[in-house]
Amino acid sequence: MTSIITGDIINSRGQDANDWLTELKSQLALYGETPKQWEVYRGDSFQIELPLKDALKAAILIKASLKQFKTIDVRLAIGIGEKTYDADHITESNGSAFINSGECFEQLKKTNLAVKSGRTEFDIPINIMLELALITMNTWTPTTASLVKLALTKPEANQIELAELTQSTQGNISQGLKRAGYDEILKMIQYYTKNVQP
Repeated sequence: MTSIITGDIINSRGQDANDWLTELKSQLALYGETPKQWEVYRGDSFQIELPLKDALKAAILIKASLKQFKTIDVRLAIGIGEKTYDADHITESNGSAFINSGECFEQLKKTNLAVKSGRTEFDIPINIMLELALITMNTWTPTTASLVKLALTKPEANQIELAELTQSTQGNISQGLKRAGYDEILKMIQYYTKNVQP
């Protein structure tokens, strides 16, 4: 079992591509090499293979990284399943994880982050949670997104340490994480991690 995230940038022409593309590639590179494990194609679309349990946290980290740019957002479809054909380019590999990711991506009309595993007892609750989380996540300002990115990449850091890293106060960090819905997002990631495998 593996997970495939298919994504594309919303409003990619509204910002200098060098800015957000560098940020996107640095996030994707955390999970492996291009083009085997991840690839950017058609200028503003991308695909990445991740260990099953890492996919939702990675998707939220990608979203936070790109929301640091005022006009940019991202659509992300997480597909869970098998990889039955392993090509040199991820975009040429195949299997149910790729099919689920592609079908999930095609259905991203009213939302911009969803999961498809083919197991309705998992897909329905996690997607309801995501729709609720996106009410907050879609309104992240660049400052809030930057704080979420930092907190996700330094899970061992407490608020005082995060304040030192951002030259802010512990009170500002606390308020910023609360505004971001950070504790609730962590609970959702924990639910996903615990229940993603049947």
